[in-house]
Amino acid sequence: MINDRSFAIYIAGGALSAAIDIGIFQLLLVMGASLILATSAGFLISLIVNYLFHARYTFAAKVDASSIGKYLLVVVANYLLTLGLVTLAFGLLGSALCGKLIALPIIALIGYFAGRHWIFK
Repeated sequence: MINDRSFAIYIAGGALSAAIDIGIFQLLLVMGASLILATSAGFLISLIVNYLFHARYTFAAKVDASSIGKYLLVVVANYLLTLGLVTLAFGLLGSALCGKLIALPIIALIGYFAGRHWIFK
C-alpha cells in the first residue's frame, strides 16, 4: 500500500534525482560521450543524491551499511533495466532519451516499494 505523504516526498526526491540524471546524461551526450558513459554517469551521480534524500526525508532512516547494501542491490537492478531500455530505444527509435523517460517511472515504483518494505525498514 502507498502512504500518500511518503510517496509524495519520494516523488519529490525522485524528481530531483531525475533532473540531475537527465541533465548529466544530456550534457554528456552533447559533449560527445558514449551512450554507456552518459547513462552511467547520470545514473551514478543521481543515485547518491537519491539515497541520501530518501534516507533522510522519505523514510526518516539512518544511513548505515545494511541500508546502503540493500539500496545498491536495487540500484544495480534498476541500472540494468535503464541501460537496456535506453539501448533498445536508441536502436529502435534513434532516441536514447525516450528509453530514459520510459525507465524512470518503472524504476521509481520499484524503488519506492523496495525502500519502504526492505531497504529502510
